[in-house]
Amino acid sequence: MKKGLLFLFCSSILHFYSVEQAAYVTTPRVFETLIFQPQEKHVHGSSIVCLSNGDMLAAWFQGSGERTADDVKIMGARLVKGSKKWSEPFLMADTPDLPDCNPVLFFNNKGKLFLVWIAVQANRWDYSILKYRTSDNYLQSGSPIWDWQDNILLKPDDKFATEAELKFKELPKTGAGWSEFAHSYDKMILEASHDVIKRSIGWMTRIKPLVLNNGKILLPLYSDGFNFSMIAISDDDGASWHPSLPIISRGGVQPALVQKRNGTISAYMRDNGDDPGRLQISESSDLGMTWSAAIKTDIPNAGSSVELLVLKDGRWAYLSNDQDKGRHRLSLYISSDEGKTWPWKSTLENELPDQGRFSYPSLIQSADGMIHITYSHQFTNKGEAIKYVAINPNEIGIVKK
Repeated sequence: MKKGLLFLFCSSILHFYSVEQAAYVTTPRVFETLIFQPQEKHVHGSSIVCLSNGDMLAAWFQGSGERTADDVKIMGARLVKGSKKWSEPFLMADTPDLPDCNPVLFFNNKGKLFLVWIAVQANRWDYSILKYRTSDNYLQSGSPIWDWQDNILLKPDDKFATEAELKFKELPKTGAGWSEFAHSYDKMILEASHDVIKRSIGWMTRIKPLVLNNGKILLPLYSDGFNFSMIAISDDDGASWHPSLPIISRGGVQPALVQKRNGTISAYMRDNGDDPGRLQISESSDLGMTWSAAIKTDIPNAGSSVELLVLKDGRWAYLSNDQDKGRHRLSLYISSDEGKTWPWKSTLENELPDQGRFSYPSLIQSADGMIHITYSHQFTNKGEAIKYVAINPNEIGIVKK
């Protein structure tokens, strides 16, 4: 990208992507409940899909810790259409003697259900391996009947390093950042980008993919090693995968993807970089293969995951911990101009900083138009759970008096 175009791109985002003027609106919650009662074990990183019969299926990881405990497994539960009570949790996936984390549920355009997650080797995020299961038989009670399981193995070529060198020149000239591979200097990250092993492993899931109308699947990935992101792309409904070029940033991770009306794809990313924490954004004009160098907006981000969705009526919904520090507030924003402004805001959770953590949301819309949200619900000294909220989008935008 030429410097002039980069300046215009960055300036437009910094000018328009603002939440400071958002008006509080009513949250038309049709239903909300904990999927299971709070427990002592750590539960986190949920994902949700709506099945063809109207039932909801959720997944999360659960265990004594995250990467440090080998008993971490992928669990799931169902909410039968019309019911107010989720089923008892059941096992979805468990790699023996390794932590399993960050499940992502989605359908391809042919209706096949996918579960993608990571198995954490050596208890290090940057050694994680991508795994997936598929099912065509998922309407019965309990876990779907999985008919295929494999790893997603990616091998970024030398263009990965070339792209990193090019795009780092477009980032602000601080020369500072953080990653497992480079605690202080851009130079060390660029050196790591030439290492075929480092750039081939450690890619992790978190957010649902963007499935385009032509069937192409864009699965967001991120690396704690490089502390930036990448997309796994499938052109055959999830049968095989290849990597995009990296989304270069200092700390832009866990991208949530949407496609604009003009075909451009936007990636909204958690900020794992330097303070102050701000939402990072990158864009692709070639269906996810190449990405602009990420820029920081003025939208606060507390170093926690965000979610993004284009609603059926064209509005955008955005979920985040919208403060500089902490995960004690979780807010839903609505935009009518593809994210240039966010005039409507509704707070789903808001507690004192030391009282609770509400984070890692998953956000979908079902065929009937309802918005469905799950997120980690952790009250201090009261245990951990996953919360489910259903919202009627037709009532969003009523400003509180």
